[in-house]
Amino acid sequence: KTVRNHSATHLMHKALREVLGAHVQQKGSLVNAERTRFDFAHNGPMTDEQIRQVETIVNAEVLANAATQARVMAIDDAQKSGAMMLFGEKYGDEVRVLDIGSSRELCGGTHVQRTGDIGLFKVVAESGVAAGVRRIEAITGDNALAYLQSLEATVNQVAGTLKALPSELGARIGGVLDQIKSLEKELAGIKGKLASAQGDELLAQVVDVKGIKVLAATLEGADAKALRDTVDKLKDKLKSAAIVLAAVEGGKVQLAAGVTADNIGKVKAGDLVNFVAQQVGGKGGGKPDMAMAGGTDPSGLPKALQGVSAWVAEKV
Repeated sequence: KTVRNHSATHLMHKALREVLGAHVQQKGSLVNAERTRFDFAHNGPMTDEQIRQVETIVNAEVLANAATQARVMAIDDAQKSGAMMLFGEKYGDEVRVLDIGSSRELCGGTHVQRTGDIGLFKVVAESGVAAGVRRIEAITGDNALAYLQSLEATVNQVAGTLKALPSELGARIGGVLDQIKSLEKELAGIKGKLASAQGDELLAQVVDVKGIKVLAATLEGADAKALRDTVDKLKDKLKSAAIVLAAVEGGKVQLAAGVTADNIGKVKAGDLVNFVAQQVGGKGGGKPDMAMAGGTDPSGLPKALQGVSAWVAEKV
């Protein structure tokens, strides 16, 4: 397997130069029984199409099943023959020139007898490792076959779940995502209506504190937007008020506070929401008339809301 991957590295190096340009030079490599990893000079990520082109070129060489040839010759003759040499590498007077497929490169390692022995070539990763240096990783033979079979099994499983043919997955997933967006929008509307209805019911909990109508309560099933919208509606109804509303979802607390314009000189919405938030493991802020916050400890919420009226009384 290591021999397969080593030979594939030579073909891949040649293919990279064909697809990306002659500036491609080897900067490092690692070859083992699992894969080949090749670092090379290039600015910017390879596109999916460029990777496909490299795969196509290498697999065409594999299918050609050309015999591998190795010759020992003088370094000058090797250079004249067009053999690829590693930049900065020191060579002796005599070198070993390896011809594998259309690749001609100096190499002293062990290789397959024919390109067909590689079996199959598949790129599995491409990434950046340093400025101007990219890394490409590939597998060959039965490793490549097992990789593709695993991908096919995953695709078939997803297709079965979505009740679609593998060729229809792109369109089917796009449709599912559109449906999710539509349902999320519908859910947000329902939450808003629910919060608004609860807001009307909460008017019975309003407490008069030195002429300011104070309301501190929890809304069931509301998200941050629903809280904010409900606070705005309650401010309009109560005219002169300081309001803080809370909702708990997924073990987290959402808070919204609002203060009518006639009271922001005495009570700031940011201070009010932080008074509650600090007791539920959070913090927040905003404008004097509207502020938002979050917290991670719902257990402290009841006591925090109970203390709002006294806190407002101290401010006014």
